[in-house]
Amino acid sequence: MSKRTAVITGASAGIGEATARALAKAGLHVVLGARRLDRLEKLADEVSGTAHVLDVTDPSSVAAFVQQIPQCHVLVNNAGGARGLERVVDADEDHWRWMWEVNVLGTLRMTKALLPKLIESGDGHVVSVTSVAGYEVYDGGSGYTSAKHAQSALHRTLRSEHLGDPVRITEIVPGMVETEFSANRFDGDTERAANVYRGLTPLTAEDVAEVIAFAVTRPSHVNLDQIVLKPRAQYNGSRAHRE
Repeated sequence: MSKRTAVITGASAGIGEATARALAKAGLHVVLGARRLDRLEKLADEVSGTAHVLDVTDPSSVAAFVQQIPQCHVLVNNAGGARGLERVVDADEDHWRWMWEVNVLGTLRMTKALLPKLIESGDGHVVSVTSVAGYEVYDGGSGYTSAKHAQSALHRTLRSEHLGDPVRITEIVPGMVETEFSANRFDGDTERAANVYRGLTPLTAEDVAEVIAFAVTRPSHVNLDQIVLKPRAQYNGSRAHRE
């Protein structure tokens, strides 16, 4: 395969789906992973990519997925999400467990499994999509913010551990992005999800994907360690200007 190969997790919707299109447009062969194989296959046909079912919370699924990838130049750790908005005193341990599994251990499993191939490529790149929630806290968000803090720390540690190896490490830190994120967080309550973005213009999945594609297509000696992007109307995780 002459093209560079990019593996994208959580590729069936939102930022992952948009990233698949952006990297395919940039000339990479994209390998798409997510649980919803029907959506993946449709997208793979559109971008001339490859689709494989993947559940990053399941070690056996990750192992089976990676076995189908002969080479890897770019890994985009995008699979993640939030559940609930309970205060600590009302914390739902099942919600916490899922958020840590998908955001932290999912990133760990995929990175650990593909790092040998990334380094072997001679020009590897690990991109992790974290969140401004990895650097801030807000009421009701302790499960998600703690998971994103851990994911960010995991990712940033790679930069030190693999200094000198032929692999770049980039953290993408988005603020408010209008995707399925909030609807999933609120168990399908689309009205509550819409209120998150009320009165302002949030980022789109395509906005984030364009930044990922920019980072991935820099010359191999250029490492963009961290890129923070937020809507103009958002100051931080809990403060935004609304019309």
